[in-house]
Amino acid sequence: MRRLILIALLGSIAQLVDGTLGMAYGVTASTALLITGISPAVASASVHLSEVGTTLASGLSHWRFGNVDWRVVALIGAPGAVGAFAGATFLSSLSTESASLWVAGLLLLLGVYILVRFGTGKVRAVIEGRPAGKFLGPLGLVAGFIDATGGGGWGPVANSALLSSGKLAPRRAVGSVNAAEFLVSVAASIGFLFGLGRDNLPYDIVAALLIGGVIAAPIAAWLVSRLATRWLGVAVGLVLILTNARTLLNGLDVTTGPRYAVYAALVAAWAGLVVYGVRITGRQADTTADTTADTTADTTADTTAGTEAVTVERELEPAS
Repeated sequence: MRRLILIALLGSIAQLVDGTLGMAYGVTASTALLITGISPAVASASVHLSEVGTTLASGLSHWRFGNVDWRVVALIGAPGAVGAFAGATFLSSLSTESASLWVAGLLLLLGVYILVRFGTGKVRAVIEGRPAGKFLGPLGLVAGFIDATGGGGWGPVANSALLSSGKLAPRRAVGSVNAAEFLVSVAASIGFLFGLGRDNLPYDIVAALLIGGVIAAPIAAWLVSRLATRWLGVAVGLVLILTNARTLLNGLDVTTGPRYAVYAALVAAWAGLVVYGVRITGRQADTTADTTADTTADTTADTTAGTEAVTVERELEPAS
């Protein structure tokens, strides 16, 4: 019983991270399950099955707080489901270790780009219009395939690409990716049921993850609707960098000591960029305040001068 309560708590934490940043549920939950001694295949299947419920709750919660673009959900979700089903059934036996390293390297670079762009205050305005279907379709297909075969990756691939495009506000990117993930989770779960069989799945663990995730989903959606665009982008960038740095270092067989040294350096660099961003924000706020004050003072002075001039003219008029 204690084990299931712990798994439910870990499910809540994983969903809180995923629902807020649009990624990392699979990585967080799968890692936690592997630590408890569950095999990788069963852990991945358990996570995807639980995501059927958590992504539904997350999508509805994001919709409730106005974070979802349903056109994006449809255009990215349907191809994502196709890619996830294919990855979970026919292609899951193929080795994706080499490909995962390349994908991790690309996502790490995207994380750096997103972090620098948002952290330095150079947040590009959202372009008029929406991401094109010819961009969303292939993106969903690739993200769904990577998610099923790699044990996670829908959020990092889909959300980072949407943020990098600059054509969707961060909160709508996070909300739409979370809502579309419901279709991906359903397709991947069906594939895993075909591959593993229903009798080999730990439904008590799936239920614990599901309950914890459903509880956290509304809280995460509310946070996204309240977080400033800049700091949401900064947080997404950090998660992308850390998770994909972990994948790269593990794939390159880097030992524990140097690995944690790299993590510490990355967090220190992130903290420095955040401090820089705070200072820039403060300067921009001061400049705006000074400009507003000067404009108000000039307007008041002009109005006062005009009023005094009219009064003098009236005083100098000869009495009739």
